[in-house]
Amino acid sequence: MVRRIQPEPFRIKMVEPVSIPDKAQREEALKRGHFNLFGLRSEDVYIDLLTDSGTGAMSKQQWAALMRGDEAYAGATSFYALKEAVKDILGFDYVIPCHQGRAAENVTFGALVKPGDRIPFNMPFDTTRAHIFNVGAEPVDCVIDEAYDPAKYHPFKGNVDIAKLEKAIQTYGVERIPLIMVTITNNSGGGQPVSLANLREVRKVADKYGIPLFLDAARMAENAYFIKTREEACKDMSVAEILKACMDCADAITVSAKKDPLVNIGGLVCTRTEDLYYKILPRVILFEGFATYGGLAGRDLECLAQGLREMVQEDYLSHRIAQVAYLGDLLDEAGVPFVKPTGGHAIFIDAAAFLPHIPQKYYPADVLGVEVYREGAVRGIGLGALAFATEDEATGEIVYPKLELFRLAINRRTYTNSHMEYVAETIINVYKRRDSIRYGLKVDFAPAAKGLHHFLAHLSPVSL
Repeated sequence: MVRRIQPEPFRIKMVEPVSIPDKAQREEALKRGHFNLFGLRSEDVYIDLLTDSGTGAMSKQQWAALMRGDEAYAGATSFYALKEAVKDILGFDYVIPCHQGRAAENVTFGALVKPGDRIPFNMPFDTTRAHIFNVGAEPVDCVIDEAYDPAKYHPFKGNVDIAKLEKAIQTYGVERIPLIMVTITNNSGGGQPVSLANLREVRKVADKYGIPLFLDAARMAENAYFIKTREEACKDMSVAEILKACMDCADAITVSAKKDPLVNIGGLVCTRTEDLYYKILPRVILFEGFATYGGLAGRDLECLAQGLREMVQEDYLSHRIAQVAYLGDLLDEAGVPFVKPTGGHAIFIDAAAFLPHIPQKYYPADVLGVEVYREGAVRGIGLGALAFATEDEATGEIVYPKLELFRLAINRRTYTNSHMEYVAETIINVYKRRDSIRYGLKVDFAPAAKGLHHFLAHLSPVSL
């Protein structure tokens, strides 16, 4: 087929040399990293799609903003530049900077959640789940059933199932649910968006029971772009208008600014009310820094203020989403199974369908990651049993996740479409020899912290 490749809405002004390590070097890197792709060094990798978090390229306006950084401990002008950008783009009056997204989760859940609580979600991501576990609470998945079928098309597979949400509230009781949280886009389910109509329905439920609604808004601009292109009622709205409408549904948001806001470090908690702001703020001072810098340098605050404005530029977003879709098209032509439709920030390969002969207890998503790295020095990350399996406290049995995915997260404004073609070729080559992959992985070491062991696990191959 003839493809229309959308040209980049930017020019390359600086280059970072990279090279492809040879096969022997790749094999040694795997052994040194204990077959966990988190254990690879940067120089071991040619194209690094481990994460889209903090790995993008900043604009010349952002680099210029670095020089405006006010490094005052309290009351820095850079904080007020950020506060103004948040108000203009997101509509929140109260802004708490943090050093990154998991810091925003730490201060939020640590301040508002107590042991025994339940937090209804669509689907939380790994560190979000781990923070909830860390305070003695449990997340409750309320995503629509379509999210669990990688091959099924649904324009908003990140949507909350309202009936499941109601059931969760009625089952656990309002007194045990300090907040509802919706992740936009839904990372654990394949980078799938949530519709504006669905957010408004969740808002109604939250109002019905008097429960605050939070958004995990790391990829909020991508979510707004999908709403514009997939939700009929919003097609004539700008992305900026849609984003503001989404934010209007929430009492507060947590943000990893290392995603859509286009910076290499930073996070936010934004609240609608002063009361909620002051419930969270003391913990920021305890763990992050003073209220007006929150663990960030003034120059980082300035870059973030600029990035918030750039993230809603529609020419940038159009190219961003199209580049991910281009990689998906290449894989689809070769029959590689992945979560459809293509998500916003990544391709999520269905490792269970790619390697159906490897039982989930042997971590097929992570086996696939090892093989993709072996093939072409491309790094992604497994998001399956190793990341999300839990132990049933009553029976001691392992409960495996419904999805076994291998994620290729595309860095923002970083790689070209030629790089996407190389990634596709690498994965297709592995797919052609998939039947010959006759091993699994076992855990030799993992830290005891619930929800975090996949970051630091030592793995080794086991023949099947």
